[in-house]
Amino acid sequence: MGKNNQKEPDDNKKEENKEQDKKAKEPIKTTEEKLAESEDKLLRSLAELENQRRRFEKEIKDAFEFGSFNFAKETLAILDNLQRAKIAIKNDQVLKDNKDLEKFLDNLTIIEKDLISIFEKNRIKKIDTKNQKFDPNLHQAMSEIEDEKVDTGSILQEIQPGYMLGERLLRPALVAVAKKKSSKNEEIKEKKDEK
Repeated sequence: MGKNNQKEPDDNKKEENKEQDKKAKEPIKTTEEKLAESEDKLLRSLAELENQRRRFEKEIKDAFEFGSFNFAKETLAILDNLQRAKIAIKNDQVLKDNKDLEKFLDNLTIIEKDLISIFEKNRIKKIDTKNQKFDPNLHQAMSEIEDEKVDTGSILQEIQPGYMLGERLLRPALVAVAKKKSSKNEEIKEKKDEK
């Protein structure tokens, strides 16, 4: 045990000597170099703080801008149901005979216009699909309809309107898209390939 105790102080002295040698070999920095190094560190820290400030500002802006995103998305269901109710009432045979039906429908139309006005004030806009080409960023194709009169990919029918909240997609428009008629020979060939 005595031998082990004697080796430890020697090992510690050797380590200390090695560290002193390393420090002695390193060039001694002048005051200007130390100042430049400190200035560089300070500038990097300031740049990092500025970047972090910009990130926080953007996050706050996005929170204000899109914080109501979920609420707006769910509120679209009210407008959809109001429009469906109008169509259902107009098509109901029993209600068609009612003399007050037009007054009731006029009231529903006023409510619908008010809701659309509120949406527009809050930057919620309907996506235009009339005479448009299919855009997967704005539309969701629900079906294809053969039509030779229009270009392939043109929107023929809007199944459900889509909406934007500012520049952000709130809900895609559900649409039916045109496709070219396939010849009978192509259909037969496709059926054979499937088998």
